[in-house]
Amino acid sequence: MTRTCLVVDDSRVVRKVARRILESNGFEVVEAANGQLALDICRTQLPGCILLDWNMPVMDGITFLKALRAEFGPDNPPVVFCTTENDIGHIEAAITSGAQEYIMKPFDEDILTGKFAQVGLL
Repeated sequence: MTRTCLVVDDSRVVRKVARRILESNGFEVVEAANGQLALDICRTQLPGCILLDWNMPVMDGITFLKALRAEFGPDNPPVVFCTTENDIGHIEAAITSGAQEYIMKPFDEDILTGKFAQVGLL
């Protein structure tokens, strides 16, 4: 079974780094540059998990997460936030809104795979 991960980030560089790490760990990666594109992708084919940035144009990460949870339920697909926002308020908002985990940028393979393992994705 192929596991898919939707990487949602307005930075092409971040998407590329995440794609390299995830593909080397057996994921098929789909990319979106903002929350609206990500929501459209989810409506077409729900991914196995989502790696989500906070600050993006068109629709930011937290708005996307709330819309995703309203439409698809509280736990599916698992969402790991990946952002530069590191204050407790942002982290609490992410978890309260339905994210399973939270990663700080910049991240590396150990950080990313560690968090994915914590939520049962690896």
